[in-house]
Amino acid sequence: MTRVRVTAPRQSATTAPGKSAYPREITEDSDAGRIFVRSLIRSQLRLALVVACGFLIILAVLALFLVYGPGVAETRIAGIPLDWLVLGAGIYPVIGLSAWLYNRAAARNEARYRDLVEDK
Repeated sequence: MTRVRVTAPRQSATTAPGKSAYPREITEDSDAGRIFVRSLIRSQLRLALVVACGFLIILAVLALFLVYGPGVAETRIAGIPLDWLVLGAGIYPVIGLSAWLYNRAAARNEARYRDLVEDK
């Protein structure tokens, strides 16, 4: 068994230790910094809610299709009922796509935040 040491990410070479990478007036301690951070948190929360609601809507539509779809309960592929296949294996690509879209959009939100507070 090997030990793994988890450490904080290293600071940028352009930033001295103990100093912020952002201009002094836009740190988290200033009014503008607090506004920017609150804006980032709100946008990330909004994104999480949109992705979660979209995923739940897809699940609901899928469940309705499986319940009310004509002949779905009787359809079998390789002896396995179609509804079991869809629920057991077909939902994973939807989960993966939702996660990928969330990560991409969250990174875009953070990049916009960095662009806002960077000293140009």
